[in-house]
Amino acid sequence: MPGYRPQEIEKKWQDFWQQHQTFRAENHSEKPKYYVLDMFPYPSGAGLHVGHPLGYIASDIVTRYKRHRGFNVLHPMGFDSFGLPAEQYAIQTGQHPEKTTRENIARYIEQLSSLGFSYDWSREVRTSDASYYKWTQWIFLKLFNSWYNLDTNKAESIRTLQDKFAAEGSAGVRAVCDEDERHDFSAGQWQMMSEAQRVAAVHPYRLAYQSETYVNWCPQLGTVLSNDEVKDGVSERGGYPVERRLMPQWNLRITAYAQRLLDGLDTIDWPEAVKEMQRNWIGRSVGAEVRFEVENHPELPLTVFTTRPDTLFGVTYMAVAPESELLETLITDEQRAEVERYVEWAKNRSERDRMADVKTITGAFTGSYALHPFSGEKLPIWVADYVLAGYGTGVVMAVPAHDTRDFAFAKHFSLPIVPVVEGFDEEANEAYAAKEGRIINSDFLNGLEVKPALKAVIERLEEMGIGKGKVNYRLRDAIFGRQRYWGEPIPVYYRDGMAFGVAEQDLPLVLPEIDEYKPTETGEPPLGRAKDWKYRGQHDFELSTMPGWAGSSWYYLRYMDPQNDERFVGEEAEQYWQTVDLYMGGAEHATGHLLYARFWYLFLKDLGLVSGNEPFQKLINQGMILGRSNFVYRINGTNKFVTNSKKGEYETTPLHVDVNIVEDDVLDIEAFRQWREDFASAEFILEDNGTYVCGVEIEKMSKSKYNVVNPDTLIERYGADALRLHEMFLGPLEQFKPWNTQGMTGVSGFLKKFWRLYFPEDRDWAVTDEPATPAELKALHKAIKKAQEDIERFSFNTSVSTFMICVNELSALNCHKRAILEPLVVLISPYAPHLAEELWTQLGHEAGSLSTAPFPEFNEAYLVEDTVNYPVAINGKVREQLQFPANATAAEIEQTVLGTDILARYAEGKPAKKVIVVPGRMVNVVV
Repeated sequence: MPGYRPQEIEKKWQDFWQQHQTFRAENHSEKPKYYVLDMFPYPSGAGLHVGHPLGYIASDIVTRYKRHRGFNVLHPMGFDSFGLPAEQYAIQTGQHPEKTTRENIARYIEQLSSLGFSYDWSREVRTSDASYYKWTQWIFLKLFNSWYNLDTNKAESIRTLQDKFAAEGSAGVRAVCDEDERHDFSAGQWQMMSEAQRVAAVHPYRLAYQSETYVNWCPQLGTVLSNDEVKDGVSERGGYPVERRLMPQWNLRITAYAQRLLDGLDTIDWPEAVKEMQRNWIGRSVGAEVRFEVENHPELPLTVFTTRPDTLFGVTYMAVAPESELLETLITDEQRAEVERYVEWAKNRSERDRMADVKTITGAFTGSYALHPFSGEKLPIWVADYVLAGYGTGVVMAVPAHDTRDFAFAKHFSLPIVPVVEGFDEEANEAYAAKEGRIINSDFLNGLEVKPALKAVIERLEEMGIGKGKVNYRLRDAIFGRQRYWGEPIPVYYRDGMAFGVAEQDLPLVLPEIDEYKPTETGEPPLGRAKDWKYRGQHDFELSTMPGWAGSSWYYLRYMDPQNDERFVGEEAEQYWQTVDLYMGGAEHATGHLLYARFWYLFLKDLGLVSGNEPFQKLINQGMILGRSNFVYRINGTNKFVTNSKKGEYETTPLHVDVNIVEDDVLDIEAFRQWREDFASAEFILEDNGTYVCGVEIEKMSKSKYNVVNPDTLIERYGADALRLHEMFLGPLEQFKPWNTQGMTGVSGFLKKFWRLYFPEDRDWAVTDEPATPAELKALHKAIKKAQEDIERFSFNTSVSTFMICVNELSALNCHKRAILEPLVVLISPYAPHLAEELWTQLGHEAGSLSTAPFPEFNEAYLVEDTVNYPVAINGKVREQLQFPANATAAEIEQTVLGTDILARYAEGKPAKKVIVVPGRMVNVVV
């Protein structure tokens, strides 16, 4: 057998795994199940860089380890293949997004396969396949045809709501709904309603519904963007201006599940930081809803939600959101021009910017006044962009003495500041945070502590009929429509202006062919370009498509049963796999995908379609591998470049340079000249040794920084097993760490050294059946113990160190024993599977893969020492080293020490007054 040649071995075993479907999971097994999931990748045209596989490698190690431990493991892979990037590329090139998406997926599969991941490719799903999005549309229809019953605390079919209306009208219905749109009616009135009236009566209760909603509209992209897709007022993709616009939009009523989403966080093993992000995003607040009458507008009370109703006597002004529909009525003629100018400016600031910007203080006086509910005092009503239309009621009762933003606003506009909790110190401006203390300056609360005051105010509000205690959530319903082409068509059609769901038997509603992928000339979404696209030939379809998170909210369920044409997941398959045991992915999805997926799962649970309580039991957020950027320094106004150590002698501009033409920070000058046409005639001022040394900085990997390292190049040079080990060896999985290509050499050398235990350089095959020595067994079992503990606690970098130590020890012992080297192959196989498979075959296992070979069992006995070395001290000063049997008693040790000549040599023959034996550690003789 020749030396270790990873490229040949890896291709051989990748072909074997594919041909034999080695990692195919069974939906029925006597083995315990274990479901490992990687977050759904979006297949971009750039392919994978070395930062992408980090989480995939870690999850694959766990997957392979669990198979060795006797589990039936599901480890699938698929693609989140709808999305804006493919559509933008289609607009630019005219190519159908399906074509580029298919090509990108093929590239991803090629790269993922080259890394030796043990995926069950028979279960691959793609969100853009009609066979998949048929079921995404089906789930949407279930949402559309459901309402949330507060009496049963779950979603139910809309038919049960209609039955209630028919039996008792709307009065007794307790539901999560749009309170502003719902209307009261009797059972008799329901019976007399027309179809259109009944549709309108039911609409405010649906879990999927339409409403006029403020959205982030990007005219350049022709679509609505999520908050995550907007940064500093421009689109994250392309940097185009984004404005806030009121548009009819489809929404999902995730707010119905706010409390259950909070409660569920206490039952899952997720990073505390992610759980806290979701808690903050959901934002549960306990307080009161209070109604303020408006002077000269008795028909228009302002309703506010406050967590501190005890501070009502400190209210000095009211503030409404720039988007508020109330403004039209509130603005007086004298103030109209000023307010409209302000609203025009404020409406284009994203909500994220408005929440984050605490320094910019802006606002305008509407000219109207609210009346204090207790004192009748006139309170000026302002419009201010720190008030959000979607949070609470979009109206704030401002208490400047006890709230930072109210305080800053009042100071800026010279509004009164009235403390109501003792201890207010305007100079220090700290009392706004007061949670305790006594209430002051009020007629019926004076002297009460905060908690009793809260209760007293709520009771008084309810007695007077001007307010009530309430639990509020910051979470808002999820905007579901996108004015794009490359997404799931929303399965809704319109008849006489009313929205109806497509019949389930007519699914999937397939994306139609269109001539261009941009909005129509009249501003309709791209689907408006479809010719003769009508439901059953006569009714217009909804022209919006679903957002990217729709398909990824349930994909983990489809993996359980991807070929099922009758159900989104078969009942038996779902009950066998139930939930994901380990989910690996980025923390950036905390308040997006991870929240929406939990919402959809709870909804499906309500319908009896899934059997677990949460979709993902354990979540691990892998850290990011940062790029190592290199810089060259161009002397300003020239095409001459100066080496790093001499750049201080000139005025220079640093330029990123492709890291692939730099080695150990030394630039390949000829490759640099060939890299870009404008550098072909570049001149260089070099180091004294004739090299050009680049500058270095650690940054996020990005094509624009030229610091992307392609894994294909490294696999071709060092092998996939070396890349897998190196990525794990970089540091703890959850931490951010810089990439270091130079480290690949060391890991590659280790694998060669591992190989030489079986195939030494001086002969082909060295493995013998001789019995192992105690020292060899000790080296092996130390490694087994550590590797098992490390995988169980997801500490993969320390396992790599363990393997290196073990191989060094065995090499020093010149060990070639089957009893040691056979279990060692299984031990390293989760990390270096190709190497392990090849050596397993060479060890005589011709029948197939080692993927299900039992994991080596740790035996404590091999780590027990036969003898112990004891330092022997006289009056605390160590004089000798003596060896004793490990099971020697203190009396035996004392007798042996006193039987030597140690006292004669070091204590001038003085007798021992006392002998102290510390078992396993040392002996001290006191003379």
